[in-house]
Amino acid sequence: MPLEQRTVQPGEWVEAATGAKGEGLTFFDWLSAVDETDREDSPGLEVVCHLLDPRPTPERDQRELLLRTRVPEGGVLPSLTGLFGGAAWHERETHEMFGLEVSGFDDGTGLGMRPLLLPEGFEGHPLRKSFVLASRATKPWPGGKDPGEGRETKRTSKRRRMTAPGVPGPEWGPRPAKGEDG
Repeated sequence: MPLEQRTVQPGEWVEAATGAKGEGLTFFDWLSAVDETDREDSPGLEVVCHLLDPRPTPERDQRELLLRTRVPEGGVLPSLTGLFGGAAWHERETHEMFGLEVSGFDDGTGLGMRPLLLPEGFEGHPLRKSFVLASRATKPWPGGKDPGEGRETKRTSKRRRMTAPGVPGPEWGPRPAKGEDG
């Protein structure tokens, strides 16, 4: 059976997950996000949740659903912890790595959205496109040569030089507002 996908508005997130659970998709597999803040048509975080029906039948294989929503920059997504206890770690990770605000989060500890993977006091959200790895900007590439460096030949001289992963390019930094010359 093909993977089913449903896209809902952030305000319909819990209702859609509740409906899916009522349809037999009772196994919460994972939840994460994709930074789509650079899209002009619909900027924000694309949040995706994967649910499964763990009971295959002779007529069909295991059913699965990708539930999606687009949370605009600065928006808040309701928590799924009231439906699926396993959503707590995934929501904490998505909050920590992408900066997604989750309302109604309750993992049963009463401690709220505390750090999961990053050290206490870490600033920024490492999986956002705007996050620059400061260590890559200040430390040299650990290999013998930076990517793209090496002897130039007729074949390689026209190739674009690569930048080491995580090093900001010249285009990084504050962008001029629309309508300003930059």
